[in-house]
Amino acid sequence: MANHSAWDNPLMAEHPDWYIKTPEGNFQSTPWRDYDDIIDFDYSRPGLRRHMTEAMKYWVAETDIDGYRCDVASFVPIEFWENARKELDAIRPVFMLAESEYKDLHKRAFDMTYAWTLWDHLHAITTKGRDIKGLTEGYIAEHVSVFPENAYRMAFTDNHDKNSWEGNQYANFGDGLHAAMVLCATIDGMPLVYSGQEAGLARSLDFFEKDPIEWKAHENADIYKKLFDLKHRNQALWNGKWGGPMIRIKNDKMDHVLSFSREKNGDKVVTVINFSDQAVSVRLEAEYHKGRYAELFSGEEYVPERSDGVGLEPWGYRVLVKK
Repeated sequence: MANHSAWDNPLMAEHPDWYIKTPEGNFQSTPWRDYDDIIDFDYSRPGLRRHMTEAMKYWVAETDIDGYRCDVASFVPIEFWENARKELDAIRPVFMLAESEYKDLHKRAFDMTYAWTLWDHLHAITTKGRDIKGLTEGYIAEHVSVFPENAYRMAFTDNHDKNSWEGNQYANFGDGLHAAMVLCATIDGMPLVYSGQEAGLARSLDFFEKDPIEWKAHENADIYKKLFDLKHRNQALWNGKWGGPMIRIKNDKMDHVLSFSREKNGDKVVTVINFSDQAVSVRLEAEYHKGRYAELFSGEEYVPERSDGVGLEPWGYRVLVKK
């Protein structure tokens, strides 16, 4: 936890000056946050910065770890992260994930950030009846226009914070869960599967206690296997500059049907998702995808020029893979 420690951390006694204090001189938790079990570090202290950097370098050099997931990364000065990344990469290249959505962290410090806003929009669509305008204009448009080309966004329908404090995947996405899963795996970014999602986890896990998961065969696992196999072998869905950009495909149900293509080195994938509780037949813009496609889940052939439209059940989806 780069920005804080526990109250019983030895650094509290060894270097009390490395912590922020209240006006009265007492240790304090993150201001305006309900984090009473931790106390915050003071990154104006050069000694703290050097200690943290050396600790990160130790695990890379001595234990061959591949990188770090950094808690509340935006609460730590960005220049600390940029310097730490430079020193880590001098040992060997690492992968850095920030628990943050701050785009400037991608410049010289982190490979991937959390797509918190994507989760918010998908939650609003699937459980609050919103149309997809917030998703397209509030998340996708910003991503393609503002974030660096090689900025990985971690797309998720669940994680440890959401699951423990805001409900499980079914409570948060209802009948639209699978549609949200498909989007997270085909959109520009890297999908996260949280513990137990593939086994149909339908409850919140205890945050601070051991809470075993019941592992079993489940339809979620079948969906994820197909999506991740496609993502690995089809360059259109690779990450950052290695994959294809998202190109919006217009359709005649723009309020509720999201359609886009991604293409790279001859590979092409078209995703069509009905983000509504009504069955629809949707016509897609004609010129975007001439050729022959196989639908990922059914294996059915799709030839755009011969089709009168794509039929989608409520919360239905089609992932079309160019042959």
